[in-house]
Order: sequence, then C-alpha cells, then structure tokens
Amino acid sequence: METRTSALLGTIDIRAAGVRNKLLLGDLNGDGRMELLMAQPDGGIDDRYVPHQVICLTAFDLDGRLIWQVGKPDPQCGKAGSDYPVQIYDIDGDGALEVLCVMGKRFLVLEGATGKVKASYALPADEAHDCIIIANLRGGPRPRDIILKDRYRRMWAMTDTFEPLWTHEGNPGHFPWAHDVNGDGRDEVMAGYDLLDADGRKLWSCRDLEDHADCIWVGDVNGDGTNELVIGGSVTVMYAPDGRELWRYAGSIESQHVALGKFRADVPGLQIAGLDRIERGDAGVPTRGKDAMFLLDGEGRELWKEERTTSGWLTIVETMRGWDGGPLDHILAYRRGGGIFPTLYDGHMNAVVSFPVDGYAAHADLVGSGKEQVLIYTDDEVTIFGAEPTALEARNPGRALPQPKRLYSSTLYPGGEY
Repeated sequence: METRTSALLGTIDIRAAGVRNKLLLGDLNGDGRMELLMAQPDGGIDDRYVPHQVICLTAFDLDGRLIWQVGKPDPQCGKAGSDYPVQIYDIDGDGALEVLCVMGKRFLVLEGATGKVKASYALPADEAHDCIIIANLRGGPRPRDIILKDRYRRMWAMTDTFEPLWTHEGNPGHFPWAHDVNGDGRDEVMAGYDLLDADGRKLWSCRDLEDHADCIWVGDVNGDGTNELVIGGSVTVMYAPDGRELWRYAGSIESQHVALGKFRADVPGLQIAGLDRIERGDAGVPTRGKDAMFLLDGEGRELWKEERTTSGWLTIVETMRGWDGGPLDHILAYRRGGGIFPTLYDGHMNAVVSFPVDGYAAHADLVGSGKEQVLIYTDDEVTIFGAEPTALEARNPGRALPQPKRLYSSTLYPGGEY
C-alpha cells in the first residue's frame, strides 16, 4: 500500500511557553475553534516516585497568538516521565471551559478564556497530584466530581467544590478510568486492577496480574451488546463487567499501551491495537531499547506483530477516528525513536500517512469540520496536518465546540471509550 501525503494546515511558534510542555486542546474562549494549552512541569523530582505539578500554562489560538500565560517558563523544568496534573473541562457547568491544574500544591480552577483564578483548594494530601480524573460519582446530569491520586498508592474522590467523597488505598496504576459500567447513572472507577463502585467500594479485582495497569479502555469489543474492559499492563486482558476474565494476550513482555478501534473491515467486532515494550533501554540511553506494535481481534488472538528493525521503546499508540471520513479507524503511533516519525497505520500495519516532522502528537477536530487533525509538537513549534487542505476557520463561529471525554481525560497513558 502506498503511503499517502498529508496537508500542512499551519505552524505555531510556541517558544514563549518554554520547553518540555504537554499539549492539551479545547475551545477555551468559546469561539468555535479549539485553542492550544501548553503545560510545563516542575523539575527537581524523580517522577518515577514523586508526581509532577504544573509550573507554567500558556494558551495560544490557532493563528499563533498568545492568549494568556500563568506562571513563568523554567528552562530547568522536568520532563514527560509521568502525567502532568492538568485538564480542560467545564467543571462548574457554566457553559465555558475551565483549566484544572495543580500549581504550588494547590488545586486551581482557571477561567479558560483568560487564565484568571476562579477557585483554589487545598490538596487532600501532599502528593495528591499525579493526574486529574473527571467523573460522575454522584449521579448528576454531567460529570462534576474530581479524582486525584499519588503515583501508586492512594486515590481521593471529591466534589467539584472539594468536599471529600471517599479515599481508596491500593495500586491505581497510571490513569484510572471512570465509566458507568452497570448503567446505574453513576460512574464506577477502574482503579488499576480494582473496579470500584461510585462510593469507592471494591467490586472485583483482576487476578494474577503483575506490576500495575498502564491504560484502560471500555467498549463492546466482541459485539455482544455489552461493554467490556480491556486493560494493558503486564499483559493485555479483557474482562466482562462482572469481573469475569474473557481472555488474556500473553504474547507481550510489557503491554504499555492498548487502543480499541475498528481497524479492519474483514475482522468482526473491534480490534485492539497495542504496544509491547520488549526491551527497555539503558537509563542513560533509552533509545537503545526495542518495542513493537501489535493488533488483536476481539477474542484476543494476535492478527500481527511488528518486527521492528530500529531502536526505540517509548512509542505511544492511540486510536485515530475521523481522519479522512472513511469507515475505518487508524492507529496513530508517535515517540517511536529510531528515525521513525509519527505515523498513521491501518489495520494491516500499512503506514497510511507518515508525517514529515518528529515530536509528540495530539489530535482533535479543531474547527468543527467533522474530521480530526493531527498536531505534532516540539519545544519550538506545533505543526498541524489534515487529510486534505482546509482553512482553520470555525465552521460555526461563536458556537463553542464541545469538549469530548477523550480531551478532558488527557494522559501520557491514553485510555478511552469506544
């Protein structure tokens, strides 16, 4: 299959945000186009054990204008070895997006359009800032609750005004996923290998799984009309909502990422794309390691596994929907190393689009066009690509774009719902 080209839609100079930022997307000012939020982490910590805070936030529009900045960029900041505690979401239900973050050991709610502080709360514990999860634990019409966690031991659930709901001690993994598994109108929380009810009580636990959960997906994988839970960690495993293990794929060393999608028309149900960390590199030279992508069918059978010939073990894979308007999803893989730039793959492991710049990636429908764009970013600039040439103009000016759950669940360990 011949690799297609992508259309360059624009570039944005982000040097004013500093280095080693994470890019988040959302229509911060409600104008019908998404803005770019660059989040810089603190340094001076070992983020294998101590969670990051955010030290600087910088918002840009799609024309490259700096809208606002909170904090001051630090050239000695940390790096993306773990999540940064920041999300974009309308937490107070006023119809406008806020930026939720942890800065200076405070949980801040910032006005999305201006960066002004709307609310500030004390953390429930000193290290309760590894990531931010939005959930609907109280059964309202929309998610209004907040879950915080430390690296690998405790979680705290609170209301949007920081009234405590419950705490949980266990191994919550990297990014617990909140979803109404049983249809009662309240979210359960897959906290690592434990499924908790909306009140924080453990319903069931995964068996015989080592280490911790790296990422969690929810979807009707096998087409039986019921959502299953797929967890990537020491292995890739799928569970029924009642905790029955349906299958596990043990053909990997470390299942660092999984992603559900309809990648193949010739295979029933959904497929599971994944990333196996076969060999970690030396601590000082991480590019010497090796990873490989794989694809499973809905029954956990391997459809293919990459035979990688270059070095690199830090690949991130995500499901890319709506790239070209076609019926099938793509696998977006980036941070590959070994000279492999961010690439869209189809369900046969063909490289459909290889982007001409390297860096981290994000994707969203930036202007309400019905198709998603891919943004590749470095310390210096963001480059925006689409499947075809199009102006980055709002399709419905002045009408705020919705903030999908995928975008208000931003994480280095992407999970999701299909």
